[in-house]
Parts: sequence; C-alpha cells; structure tokens
Amino acid sequence: MIWSVAAIVLTGATLLAVALWYLLIKTEGVYLGRRMVIWLYDLYAGRYDRIKQYDPLTEDLFLAQPILQRLDTRAPLVLDVATGTGRLPLALLEQPGFQGQIVALDLSRRMLAQAAAKLVPFGERVRLMHHPAEALPFPDATFDLVTCLEALEFMMDARAVLRELIRVTRPGGLLVLTNRQGLDARLMPGHTFSHPEFIRLLQDELCLCDVELLPWQLDYSIVYARKLGHSAPAGARLLEEVWRCSRCGAVDWVPVRGGWRCLGCEVFVPHGEDGVIEALRRRCR
Repeated sequence: MIWSVAAIVLTGATLLAVALWYLLIKTEGVYLGRRMVIWLYDLYAGRYDRIKQYDPLTEDLFLAQPILQRLDTRAPLVLDVATGTGRLPLALLEQPGFQGQIVALDLSRRMLAQAAAKLVPFGERVRLMHHPAEALPFPDATFDLVTCLEALEFMMDARAVLRELIRVTRPGGLLVLTNRQGLDARLMPGHTFSHPEFIRLLQDELCLCDVELLPWQLDYSIVYARKLGHSAPAGARLLEEVWRCSRCGAVDWVPVRGGWRCLGCEVFVPHGEDGVIEALRRRCR
C-alpha cells in the first residue's frame, strides 16, 4: 500500500513537471494568456541574447542583407513589431548603406530595456515603444518595411496582428515574417500554421503578393511578401510625423520634458530614463 501511494505521488509529480515544462518552457506561456507570456519574457530578458546566441555575421548575411536587397529605398521607414532585445533594428542600423528610421514595439518592458541599451549609439534613428501589436498607433499605409520575427505564435490572435501589420504597410511595401516549423510547431496547436496554410493565409485571405517562404533557422522559415499596389517610398521620417494618438486620432506630437505631448488633446505619454516610450501609461492633462 505504501509503495502504491508513493507511486501515485511520483506519477503525479512527474505529470505536473511535464505540464509545467510544456506550458512555461516549450510553449512560453502562450496557453496561459498574454500576461504569462510577458512575465516570462521579462524574466529572461537579461539572458535572452545569450540564450539565442546571436552572431553579428549571421545576422548580417541572413537577416539584414536579404531585407535590404528587397527594399526599393535605402532610407526606409521601418516598423519592427515584437522587437524583443532589438535584434532587427541592430542588424539594419549596423549596415553601412542603411539610412532609414526605425520604430520598434514590444510588450515586454524589460526586453525593451535591453534593446535600448544596445541601440544607444544610434540615437534618434530608432524609437522604442511599449505597446501591443493588435492595435498599432499609426495611420494606414505608413511604413516601407514592417517586420515581425519569431513572435506570431505567441500572439493571442495572430490573424488580427497580421491584419494590423498589413494595414500600416504602404502599397508595394515589404513585410518580413517568420513561420514556426518542426516539432515545436506541432506542439503548439492553434498557434502555428503549416507552411502551405501560412502561404494561403497571406495570399488568399490577406491579399499579399510576391510571397516567398525560405529556409532560415532550425525552428523557423522566413517569409517575404508585399502589399498589393504601388506607392512612392515613405522614406525616413521622425516618430512624431507618423504616431497617431489613440485618444483623439491626431498625428501631432511634440517631445517635452519627460515624454511626449499630443497637441490635439494634450494627452501626455512619458518615456523611461532609457528613452522607451511608455505608450501604455498615457495621462490626460
């Protein structure tokens, strides 16, 4: 009887450990909700780059250069959604021929703090915002390049995020996405797409064109696509020229001491000491 109780306890503990490993490690909290995903990324922010083992040469050859080769301007206005520790902005800004301006968003404040520290040398060429991806604070057709890497499977509604990414891309603009693959993708039902499903979603449902899905990393393929239509490049522009106030809808911001103020409604958005714009902490006058 004693052995039976011990076996039951051991089995229960093993099952609990496996469940926690699956929910917290393998699927990074996505089945436990957005707050858990953010908490986990905040928890690992200081170690994230060491875990991922980013290599500058690899980032140059397999991320920055392929993107620049597909752009129709050397001075693009770029939006990087779920920027994390600033991988994509850093890869582009370190390219000698890149003359663009970048806005980068994430919901993990501690990941943004890591990004801010790495991107200090580039000054106002990159702006970091603490903001969700499902309702982007920018007008339609704003950006030449919109990216979202290694993140869609951790969104609560990937389709809603994709629609927002496309909305703020100008006609003819470039989108760069990733699609999870392999065993890890199969372990995340409801949050991942097979490659054929993802291509059909982008082409048929979301009406993108020139869709290319290419090998990239062990767990991800990279996807390049264009928004239908054609328009002149937006070109590098300051954040205050494209940031739409979520309260009044105006694109009319000025930097003030400690943050930013919307001239349309006088709402104030602070920034942290590291320069990250705290868009979730707006205050009315």
